[in-house]
Amino acid sequence: MNMLEKAREAARLTPASRNRAADFYRTLAICFVVLGHWMLVAPYAPAGEIELRNILAEQPWTQFLTWLFQVMPVFFFVGGYSNAASWTSARTVPEKRHAWATGRLRRLLLPVVPLIVLWSIAAAIAYQLGVDAELAKNASQAALIPVWFLAVYILVTLAVPVSYAIWERIGLWSVAFLAGIAVAVDIIGVGLGQSWLRWINYAPVWLAVHQLGYWWWRGDQNGRAILFLLALGIAWLWTLVGPVGYPISMVSVPGEDFSNTRPPTTAMLAIGCIQIALLLFVTNRVNNWLQRETPWAIVILAAQSIMTIYLWHLTVVIVVTGLSIALGGFGLGTEPGTATWWALRPVFVLVLVVLLLPFIAVFGRFESGSRKAAAPAGLVQAGLGAVIACAGLTLVALGGISLDRLPGFNWIAGLLIIVGVTLATRAMSFGKTND
Repeated sequence: MNMLEKAREAARLTPASRNRAADFYRTLAICFVVLGHWMLVAPYAPAGEIELRNILAEQPWTQFLTWLFQVMPVFFFVGGYSNAASWTSARTVPEKRHAWATGRLRRLLLPVVPLIVLWSIAAAIAYQLGVDAELAKNASQAALIPVWFLAVYILVTLAVPVSYAIWERIGLWSVAFLAGIAVAVDIIGVGLGQSWLRWINYAPVWLAVHQLGYWWWRGDQNGRAILFLLALGIAWLWTLVGPVGYPISMVSVPGEDFSNTRPPTTAMLAIGCIQIALLLFVTNRVNNWLQRETPWAIVILAAQSIMTIYLWHLTVVIVVTGLSIALGGFGLGTEPGTATWWALRPVFVLVLVVLLLPFIAVFGRFESGSRKAAAPAGLVQAGLGAVIACAGLTLVALGGISLDRLPGFNWIAGLLIIVGVTLATRAMSFGKTND
């Protein structure tokens, strides 16, 4: 039985009551992120010398497209729904409660291990071969950009027992409270020039979107509430990018000293409100459509490898670029932003899709293996391991894995990730009594 046939069988066995839209939105969000990255990255090698350009900087009008392709709020929103469903089911049974964190963290952390190991090896080889240190650093940093989101999402997931308890007490007021903190941080950090304070907003911005996922899970929304959310998001976004002067782009743009995402501003909350409201308006229709076997089977098939796709999609860009340089810049001689360049984008994306398939075949097993049952680490040990792993992932996201000294890669970050993943996903003798 091939993978598609297995997906069809799983589709036939799926209960009709399942909220299939949640799985569809998660998968669609990651696909949008991948496509967005592939479209905005513009490697250019007119004479065999590589220039890593960014179309957002080359053609500022494209920054409006990030309102469509920056869909991380959707992922956190769906994550809130999924975490609420799994936590409410697990918390009343001691054995499930004990294993809950391990199960969630295995799916998030295990697929990242081969990515870090492979890039560490590549960095070490590049150092030994005398590859330009700046080039090696930029390549590894570009390829490992996806792990920033992973680190933030893991910490938000660890907070679920607390954040859901708060939701049960005050409901949507928890979203308003977090949004208020984010606004205050923006006012002080941006308006009063205390930019260091802005890094705090990783917590309230993404936790607020995650709390909205709890709202979806509880089914408390109605047409008026959704319409209010949409109107609020539109008014909020217009105010920020208009009179207040926030950047138009919802991702970082090279050359600009102010970003809506690193660290996040409340513009991310505004765009999240708009995206979430629009998705909620069509959820019933999407669920009805996904009752059909074929589209639901395709969602199941794509979801099985979605973390692998997300983690490796920029590595594929680096591989394609490297191969092109080895061939004298073949395929990268068109000036980014020209009509010819845009016409060739579908070809470029198709090449990336084809070359991504072997990565899915080889490394997808780590993602599928993460779903298998394992001895639980317990909440305390799993939490400690996750924090350690996130420290390593943050170092990698900020500076890449390559170093211009022996052993050629950031072994401290690599060690933190490996030790953290091990603690978070495997039971240790001292973790057996953890709650």
